[in-house]
Amino acid sequence: MKADDAHLLIVDDDERIRSLLRKFLVRNGFLVTTARDAAHARRILSGLEFDLIVLDVMMPGEDGVSLCRDLRQTITTPIMLLTAKAETDDRISGLEAGADDYLAKPFEPKELLLRINAILRRVPEAEPATVVPKVMHMGPVRYDIERGEMWRGDDLVRLTATESQLMRIFSASPGEPISRAQLVEELSRSGGQTQERAVDVQITRLRRKIEVDPKQPRYLQTVRGAGYMLAPE
Repeated sequence: MKADDAHLLIVDDDERIRSLLRKFLVRNGFLVTTARDAAHARRILSGLEFDLIVLDVMMPGEDGVSLCRDLRQTITTPIMLLTAKAETDDRISGLEAGADDYLAKPFEPKELLLRINAILRRVPEAEPATVVPKVMHMGPVRYDIERGEMWRGDDLVRLTATESQLMRIFSASPGEPISRAQLVEELSRSGGQTQERAVDVQITRLRRKIEVDPKQPRYLQTVRGAGYMLAPE
């Protein structure tokens, strides 16, 4: 994750420190929100998500370690603790509460920046969501995934129970080969055919309903050594 993509929450009861950290981190490309205590932080977190929380330990009311421990019950956002306590036991308490790092005050702002960037580098980039179409087209045939219906123009193509189950399996992973063994396992869960040879027969029958030329399948392909694959347009 890059700095200019990251939104940080700074929680510290010292207004001067909050202001200085916010200005410094904004200059280094971060989007920064601040909270004055644990209660304020909770209100902010109820409506916003952050990429990292910088949390002061010594605050009036609920302390940072307690807040960190509680937050860990519901979120996985990286947390860095800031404290004037540098003893080993205090560091261990913070890490046991679920903190990702621990920085003792006073500290150099550059060290804080380096530690923040180090934590963010460990956070994996979110994978883009795969958009699965609701309808798959295979030449003159279309398959409505939500309804489990196959159509050729205005005519409904009647599918057997096993053919319907096969289409549901293939449409969940278009463009990916599915082995005969996996198909047998999936069909067995629904009380369908349980032999690989029977799967081959069902594939042949399904091709007759999908393909223009079932002997040279374009959409329900055989992948040598891997099984079968649905390749819609």
